[in-house]
Amino acid sequence: MSEDSTAVKDASASTDTSSETANGGDSFNFTERYGEVLGKINSTLDQVDWSQAGRIGKVVGIFAAVIVAQILIKGILDTINLLPVVPGLLELLGVVVVGQWSWKNLTTSDKRQALITRVQTLRKEYLG
Repeated sequence: MSEDSTAVKDASASTDTSSETANGGDSFNFTERYGEVLGKINSTLDQVDWSQAGRIGKVVGIFAAVIVAQILIKGILDTINLLPVVPGLLELLGVVVVGQWSWKNLTTSDKRQALITRVQTLRKEYLG
């Protein structure tokens, strides 16, 4: 019986020393692993073409400006919709403007062809 209790004490002592070694080893392994991860991050960042970052920033800025503008426009339109007569008048105004534009640009084949050439030149100018 005393041999069993000594074996249990020896086993508990060995687990205590192994846990101390493991804790010390974990901190060493952590710093080693941390250094490896930072090295990989640095090598990845060295491979990035930072000249493109300005373009990405401009695109993100444009998207942010468009989102803010859409939120503001929605707020204005919601406020206008609260007025009883204004939404109907704006719809009528839109129909009148589209009708005038169509009459000016789409009534004859010459006007349609001129419109097509204008659209193609604008497309070439902006899209290349």
